[in-house]
Amino acid sequence: LWGLSAGDGPGNFRAQIERRPRKFSGYAARGAPFGPDDGTIAPWSYLASLPFAPEICLPALRHLRERHPEVIDGFRMPSGFNPTLANRRKFGPSGWISDAHYGLDQGIVVLMIENHRSRLIWDLMRSSPHIRRGLCKAGFSGGWLSQPASTPRKDPC
Repeated sequence: LWGLSAGDGPGNFRAQIERRPRKFSGYAARGAPFGPDDGTIAPWSYLASLPFAPEICLPALRHLRERHPEVIDGFRMPSGFNPTLANRRKFGPSGWISDAHYGLDQGIVVLMIENHRSRLIWDLMRSSPHIRRGLCKAGFSGGWLSQPASTPRKDPC
């Protein structure tokens, strides 16, 4: 299980987990290596990362579905879940599961599934003269910016 991002957490409290004191957070920007990391996972991040690393995203999603099926609510992913709290008072077999489903999380999932499937999002982005010009003005160069745009416009770099 992996997936750190900003999102809901089980709340601001402390608990003993395997005889060690742990601090849990509510909504927070979780990250590594500087945290906070209280064990809360952003399950939608598997699909948001799909175009970049399908070889690890799809197995991770399958593992989530098999090991924690209650996390996937129909066709939506919760903002977060924390398996560290599994089978503890107030929590079920998968631990804490957010009841929130944010459009920001769900929207990126839809876009990245389509991007993985057809490359539509990347193709649209790369053909935008405004995005190309902005990236060049910000100092980016090379890669796809050095290739001619798919539309007959002057390359901004």
